[in-house]
Amino acid sequence: MYSIGSILKNIRENIGLNLQEVQQLSKIDITQLSRIENGKRLPTSEQLKKLSEIYNYDYKKLLVHRESDKIINSVEYPEIAEETLKVAETKLKYGQKYLSLFQNEIYQAPIPIESRRYIGSKAKLADWIMNIIDNETNNIKTFVDLFAGTGIIANKALNKYNKVIINDILYSNNVIYKGFFQHGIWDMNKLQDILLYYNGINPDKLTDNFFSENYGGKFFNYNVSKHIGYIREDIEEMKDKLTEKEYNILLATLIYNIDKLANTVGHFDAYIKKPINEQKLYMRLIDAKNFNNVEIYRKDANLLARSIKADIVYIDPPYNSRQYSRFYHLYETLIKWDKPQLYGVALKPKPDNMSLYCTTKARDVFEDLIANLQTQYIAVSYNNTYNSKSNSSENKIKLEEIENILKKCGETKVFECTHRFFNTGKTEFKNHKEFLFITKVHEKRKNISFPSLLRW
Repeated sequence: MYSIGSILKNIRENIGLNLQEVQQLSKIDITQLSRIENGKRLPTSEQLKKLSEIYNYDYKKLLVHRESDKIINSVEYPEIAEETLKVAETKLKYGQKYLSLFQNEIYQAPIPIESRRYIGSKAKLADWIMNIIDNETNNIKTFVDLFAGTGIIANKALNKYNKVIINDILYSNNVIYKGFFQHGIWDMNKLQDILLYYNGINPDKLTDNFFSENYGGKFFNYNVSKHIGYIREDIEEMKDKLTEKEYNILLATLIYNIDKLANTVGHFDAYIKKPINEQKLYMRLIDAKNFNNVEIYRKDANLLARSIKADIVYIDPPYNSRQYSRFYHLYETLIKWDKPQLYGVALKPKPDNMSLYCTTKARDVFEDLIANLQTQYIAVSYNNTYNSKSNSSENKIKLEEIENILKKCGETKVFECTHRFFNTGKTEFKNHKEFLFITKVHEKRKNISFPSLLRW
């Protein structure tokens, strides 16, 4: 058995990728990936190089681990022989406990915002999007991310612009933005002590709670669900002893730590109908920061557009009929903690925060949004998912419609990028592309195209 496989698996799970996504990105056969992670074979140097790039992990460190696994044979890279031997010596000393030591090394680092599984995540497209925006715009001081989703684009913008406005209608996303970005008072040692207490809890000794009674054995392992419910209740009970920033950090930390334990394909529209492996919830703090240049909202995007001014507005609306408030209902319930009555196999509450962008009115509400923006530039992300096997996955607005509406405001350029989408397991698209529209707004043309009487 080779320990490099378990190490690679730990890193992969930490950044929120599944084996199928790794296979698509690396072109390594999924059977080989599985055998590598199960410790049945060693990765080749080429495979290890690809995986290190995908995982954004130090290739040399991984190479040392691999070489230490094959130490009884020849050392392929003499220049790192000494370091390799030291790691091999440590493995011999600690045996299977070595993996726990390696996990501790990973857990010492805060969880990055990019590690969450999320439909439509721009994690792999963020640099491409921001580079185009940089090249196509001038004098940007105020950046608006109107449908912020994971917050990955906003995170990039916060380090570039004087002011960033972040908005999303979901309660869970709002808490995440506040935990990661909002300026506030928080005590790192205090939060670490709280997490240390949570990590020392034996879930076998916990009683049932709202979370375990509803989601245990379905979306999460039963003991994990008891642990989650206990932690959520405890955070609420000590809310008065926490600052607003500390409260949001703990809630965002809870979401990020349970995300990789969920018995799903990346959303909560359904759970996997198979026995759930025994798991343990280990809480690790998110990479929380304080930004003085951020405003965070949880509003309908079309209404917020009427009250803000910006140099550029980035728009990444829902593309199809799949409502995000329903896909991530479990996190919405976890954050609101109103313990609602739940319905159906997926245990959803009554509908809330339903978006018109997921309906046949999508084109009209998009035009209304564009008509009411007060900005110098508009950037719109969309893709070409129009021939899905599932009707619910098909895009609601045609690319031509988006371009025509934007051209009413000014000169519009269209950029495209081949993109491997976040697949939930049932749908396969060929020639899948992401499009980025950049419009330089011409106020006179816009006012003629969108008379005030025609605006909602």
